[in-house]
Amino acid sequence: MLTRPLGRSGLDVSVLGLGAGHLDIADLSDRDAESLLDHALALGVTFVDTARGYGASEERLGRWLPAHREQVVVSTKVGYDVPGHDDWTAGAVTGGVERALRVLRTDVVDVVFLHSCPLEVLLRGEVVDALLACRDAGTVRLPGYSGENDELAWAAQAGVFDVLQTSVNLADQRSTREVLAGAARCGLGGVAKRPIANAAWRHAERPVGVYGETYWERLRAMGLTPEADDWAGTAIRFAAFSPGVDTAILGTSSRDNLSAAAAAVGRGPLPAGERSRWDAAFDVRAGESPGDWLGEV
Repeated sequence: MLTRPLGRSGLDVSVLGLGAGHLDIADLSDRDAESLLDHALALGVTFVDTARGYGASEERLGRWLPAHREQVVVSTKVGYDVPGHDDWTAGAVTGGVERALRVLRTDVVDVVFLHSCPLEVLLRGEVVDALLACRDAGTVRLPGYSGENDELAWAAQAGVFDVLQTSVNLADQRSTREVLAGAARCGLGGVAKRPIANAAWRHAERPVGVYGETYWERLRAMGLTPEADDWAGTAIRFAAFSPGVDTAILGTSSRDNLSAAAAAVGRGPLPAGERSRWDAAFDVRAGESPGDWLGEV
């Protein structure tokens, strides 16, 4: 597994990361969850991303983590759903970090993201100051922001975050071009979420009410298919080797899908010609309706 520095943080991460939201899937047993994490580590996956909003994900990860703590970089997300505190307040941030430490069974969380925090909240400074206070107290190693568009652009230049997380895939290219590439030059780490565009190509017709319906429309509008007829492999390679991306986190509960993604990343970047096709197709369609093809929150 190829590894990269996570910005200038001093931490190295695998180019393929694991999005642990799927650890909360109802039909995934505790044993299956542990097996998935073991398999990820065996593949060389050393970055695992979870969140307060991912149900049982933090708890399940926390049962596995102590025995493997020195081998993985862990991130979570805070700012909401803390009893006794309004969302997007200092208490919600501090309480979210305290809960994460307890549930993940660790003394420090490597990366903590403010999760899709609105711009007006960021500008007030309360939640940012609370996250920085946790860093200063030693319970958070790297403060981060997870989101899109104007909020992401602000976070990239604010001078307070070490890591950014944002959507990067075949049909969602604005963040890497307009923010991540420049942020990387300033030393910020870059985490690509939704690298396979929620596998929108699986649906013969436009899906409704699920992640990926916007991506389904965009991919149809772009009118391209992978040259090797390998949607998932093409998608993960596109995201993992996009400018400013240090790790691309695949959300899955399938060992086979994780193995296939690792093998795809092992093949390296897409051939230059195929990469250019996808870049050009996004440019043409996004340019027809400026503002419509923004980053998907």
